[in-house]
Amino acid sequence: MRRVFTYKSYLLIRTDPHLTLSQMAVMETKPAFNAGFAPANGLDLYYEIYGEGKPLVLIHGGGSTIQTTYGNIIPLLSKNRQIIAMDLQAHGRTGDRPTDLSFEQDADDIASLLLNLNITKADFLGYSNGGHTLIEMLLRHPNIVDKAIIASAFYKRSAVVPQFWEGFGSATIDVMPKALKDGFLYVNNDQKALLNMFNKDVQKMKVFKGWSDDQMKLIKSPTLIINGNNDVGSVEHAVEMFRIIPGSQLAVLPGKHGVYIGAVEYLGEEKWTQQYIVDIINDFLK
Repeated sequence: MRRVFTYKSYLLIRTDPHLTLSQMAVMETKPAFNAGFAPANGLDLYYEIYGEGKPLVLIHGGGSTIQTTYGNIIPLLSKNRQIIAMDLQAHGRTGDRPTDLSFEQDADDIASLLLNLNITKADFLGYSNGGHTLIEMLLRHPNIVDKAIIASAFYKRSAVVPQFWEGFGSATIDVMPKALKDGFLYVNNDQKALLNMFNKDVQKMKVFKGWSDDQMKLIKSPTLIINGNNDVGSVEHAVEMFRIIPGSQLAVLPGKHGVYIGAVEYLGEEKWTQQYIVDIINDFLK
């Protein structure tokens, strides 16, 4: 394991004239952090650590990086917590394996990272596909997870309209949100790596099977489910997940997929205004 730079030195060596306004806004407000690469099941997994306190692990969404999912909210969350975030396999600054992506492997990689960082217990926030990875963390590595926040994720295919799944059959990189493409290329200026990530994420969703009710009932960690009222997964499914995970809590917030945490793919050039989500998160985690 090796830490390689701080944010200030990173800014001095990395600029991008194609950065969008939303990306620049995220980067300009980014607090100081330590970063590095840690071995994780054959990968050098890129990670960043902010702040001090009890660890809160952030798991980004599909097609995303640390910053495109969490760049807006990290400055607020890191005021009272140690924030640990990573770029998962084939995403951002982390390399790839000659295998398909899977939520199981991502969960194992995160567990390996935390072992290398000497962290035996943490709270977790997983957004979108990161929420699916968090479900696998809860099932495969339950002893690591203290409290869990599953944000804008779903556990069965029926949570989403059929057209969502049909779209993966003919998806090309042209349909990928520009903010996510810009975010990837900002930290890894490699068009081939971007296309590789996109294709692997598409394949990951093509074979999505989800989890059974019996599996979800095995989750023992205190869990908060968050969904937008105009999210990818339906509000009805979020309620169903709330009903089936023992002792869980539910928050339904205004807006599209991930807007409430400031994820850039649906926020666009609009200003992030839902900072109250931080109070909801902190209240649940205390």
